[in-house]
Amino acid sequence: MTVERALRMMAGAVILLSMALAYLVSSKWYYLTAFVGLNLFQSAFTNWCPAMVIFRKLGLQDNSGKAASATASR
Repeated sequence: MTVERALRMMAGAVILLSMALAYLVSSKWYYLTAFVGLNLFQSAFTNWCPAMVIFRKLGLQDNSGKAASATASR
């Protein structure tokens, strides 16, 4: 699995979870949905997301196939 795929999977899971929590518990969970959406939006322009750093440290590779240790120094 690559960093980009893991990021999409995590974002989708958090959005689905926050939508369910907003429906079942409190509408304030929509703030988490908005935060994830805004973070994905900015990462499309900057190619940086805090979760990507974590996934690289866990050993996942970028789409280019570079090893995580080579990209961690950026």
